[in-house]
Amino acid sequence: MSSEPGPVRTRRGRPTLRGRSTAERPQVLPWREAGRLLLPHLLPHRPAIAVAVALSLVSAVTSLAQPLLIGRVVAVVGEDGVLRRVAVLLVAVVLVGAVVGGFRQFLLERAGAGVVLGLRTSLVSRLARITVASRDARTSGDLLSRVGSDTTALSGVVTSGLFDLLGTLLTLLGSIVLMARIDLVLLAVTLVAVSLAGAVIGVVSSRLGGLELVTQRQVGEMSSSVGRMISALRTIRASGATDRELDVVVAAAGRARAAAVRASKLRALITPALQISVQGAFVAVLGVGGARVASGATSVADLVTFVLLLFTLVAPLGSVLRVWTVVQAGLAALTRIQEVVVLPVEEDDPAVVGAPVRDVPGAPLLELDDVSFSYPDGTPALRGVSFTVPAGTRTALVGPSGAGKSTLLGLVERFHDVDGGAVRVGGVDVRAVPRAQLRARLGYVEQDAPVLSGTLRATITLARPGADDAEVMAVLAEVGLTELVQRSPQGLDAEVGEGGVLLSGGQRQRLAIARALLAPAELLLLDEPTASLDARNEALLRDSLAAAAHRRTLVVVAHRLSTVVDSDQIVVVDDGRVLARGTHAELLDSSPLYRELATTQLLV
Repeated sequence: MSSEPGPVRTRRGRPTLRGRSTAERPQVLPWREAGRLLLPHLLPHRPAIAVAVALSLVSAVTSLAQPLLIGRVVAVVGEDGVLRRVAVLLVAVVLVGAVVGGFRQFLLERAGAGVVLGLRTSLVSRLARITVASRDARTSGDLLSRVGSDTTALSGVVTSGLFDLLGTLLTLLGSIVLMARIDLVLLAVTLVAVSLAGAVIGVVSSRLGGLELVTQRQVGEMSSSVGRMISALRTIRASGATDRELDVVVAAAGRARAAAVRASKLRALITPALQISVQGAFVAVLGVGGARVASGATSVADLVTFVLLLFTLVAPLGSVLRVWTVVQAGLAALTRIQEVVVLPVEEDDPAVVGAPVRDVPGAPLLELDDVSFSYPDGTPALRGVSFTVPAGTRTALVGPSGAGKSTLLGLVERFHDVDGGAVRVGGVDVRAVPRAQLRARLGYVEQDAPVLSGTLRATITLARPGADDAEVMAVLAEVGLTELVQRSPQGLDAEVGEGGVLLSGGQRQRLAIARALLAPAELLLLDEPTASLDARNEALLRDSLAAAAHRRTLVVVAHRLSTVVDSDQIVVVDDGRVLARGTHAELLDSSPLYRELATTQLLV
């Protein structure tokens, strides 16, 4: 779940932010920072944007020309020849304005779609490379909402935001200039009347950005809740927790609605303020203008032109609100996107990239030398762990749950880096080897054996996409999954479903092991490979691992000692420390913890 606090009710019933004072409310990025971040995504579309800007100028000119031409029509009534020419010109201006506006909108929407594509590509690329610790600290639903809804909101800045604002401002300024040329007195009356709307817009804009950010964060929290419910649907139903989980989702949706309503209340202040200003300006201009016509200070044609320009002025004021709302939502989206962009990613030391790395002659394939590691919250996970794994051997890591066994495999894979000591592969510190080069030597099977959606072939060949069908069938036979291919007419092209939902737990586990066996790796790291296997398939897999150990080096985390009793060495780990090492027979004599584990599993 997102950590963003939801709204709670004060004694007056007004929603506020839980645990936040006014000064602590989320703030959107400053304009300068937002522009700096958005500019690289706009530059690839600068030809289309430049044309759209030019068309905005044309559109503003046509909008301003129409009141002038209508006023001219009033002035030349009775002069048939001149009236026809002015009328034709007016129709032409209207048509040009409509065509230009439509084409301009198309260019901006196409540019906006391109910006969204660039943002999503950049964001997904970043997410694919963030550190494991950063990923573990965030929910999938919230991250997905940033790629989806937040990038979509940001596209509005291009399609109906900044560049609409440009055209609006051009029309606004042009209207004021033309109104000043017609009658300064009437312009002064107009500006006084519309100042109310301007003041309200100014007040609203100062608070709207923060509320838009809160709204989008609450939407992200709701997405997290939905994702959590869907991903564990079977468990939730089997636990009779459907209604409780629905309550969590509904509550998150309610907080998102409450945040949206708070923003809507602010935006709602604009409409009455604008209507009052417009009506007041219209009445004042008609009253003062009528008096000035009567006194001969201005003409009827000029008054008509001025009134039409007044409406041309008012329309941009309404657009400013709409555009400003879109821009504020876009800035809030950019703020959330930036929160992901600044997450740390896996990066190799520049001195390491491209440097030749050779194994140290005579060194063990894997060595952990006085390794220490703590979790992000500072809790120690490993303390002074040391052991070696010679090439071509099989090493088992055993011990109670939470002893640090899986953490050790993560350090070898460099999902995390050690706090002290060193992990070496081929005698070389893994921190001195590019991650891609290191991981090319490793095969890894996670404890929960995730399976990507797609076909059997795509799943198994994930680390070796060029493998042929004969090689794939060979590793499937090794792990006892040949019947999985034979049972479906699609064979290797059969779908496994999202997360392998069409497979049993044991099949998913063995499929993950087959994927590791197929990879061109010399060191296999297996985290609880038999956790979901029955006795028959466990025995089959044990034989497969024994065969694989003849051509590869294996490090196996195991709770079932029956699968590792014949390992070359067994390392007993507890509370982040190595308590003992040796063979099964040796440890029965030398390690009380191992003897206890073996006794409880009826191996003694």
